[in-house]
Amino acid sequence: MPTKIEKDTLSGTNTTGHDWDGVKELNTPLPTWWVYTFYACIAFSIVYCVLYPSVPWLTGHTNGLLGYNSRVELTQELAAQSKARSVFVDKIQKTPLADIRKDPELLAFAMAGGRSAFQNNCMQCHGSGGAGAVGYPALVDDDWIWGGSLAQIYQTIQHGIRNSDPDSRTSMMPKFGVDNLLTPAQIDGLTEYVLSLSGKGKATPEAAALFKEQCAACHQPDGKGNQEVGAPNLTDGIWLYGGDKDSIYKSIFYARNGNMPAWTGRLDEATLKMLAVYVHSLGGGR
Repeated sequence: MPTKIEKDTLSGTNTTGHDWDGVKELNTPLPTWWVYTFYACIAFSIVYCVLYPSVPWLTGHTNGLLGYNSRVELTQELAAQSKARSVFVDKIQKTPLADIRKDPELLAFAMAGGRSAFQNNCMQCHGSGGAGAVGYPALVDDDWIWGGSLAQIYQTIQHGIRNSDPDSRTSMMPKFGVDNLLTPAQIDGLTEYVLSLSGKGKATPEAAALFKEQCAACHQPDGKGNQEVGAPNLTDGIWLYGGDKDSIYKSIFYARNGNMPAWTGRLDEATLKMLAVYVHSLGGGR
């Protein structure tokens, strides 16, 4: 309840006149510096609201006396960056793919641009560092299904694999089980033979003959594959869909035939080249 304003005997400060269970509140003024700072903030906010877009209305907001717009500023900054980049982008477009590495400055720009394009378009499948995942090839080793030279990587990025692009890389593995081309017993024996090529399974003469008859045309008689038709090497222990018996059995029974989009038309020519240079540099390029 309100009490009489009086001076506190210990601090010499007047009280506010309020008393809570015998505890009296001192009327201590705010520091002068704090008060002036508070007033300055109020003044600044008023000036800001007058000069810049700030006050919302039902159908919009105030535009401010300066007419400032962050979108205009962003457009100007992007235009300036695009102009600065255009020197290198134009040069990359005109430079043959194999010659980009001969120019250190151009190579540095291509690597940076390729890394950025990879993070935006490729890492979702191939991983941020190109390590790959089940069904998505690793780009950091030297095992390439369609070839790991700079030109081969560039073509794969350009046209993709098994898609509607007329120049897409295309090959189809038969569905030996689904289409009843082989019996489950034959597929089981063939699976063991494929495992034996990397030192894991037990080959039989019947399975060896079956491999020669059904698989050697693409994977070669020694099982080392053929990049011309996208047939993987079966002897190196590197597997796209898993190297255990069950995974290999399913690959033979159902076939996999994964696909990759064509990036021509989605990305410009310079970006395609930069991507090829970057992917080639990840460690497995030839």
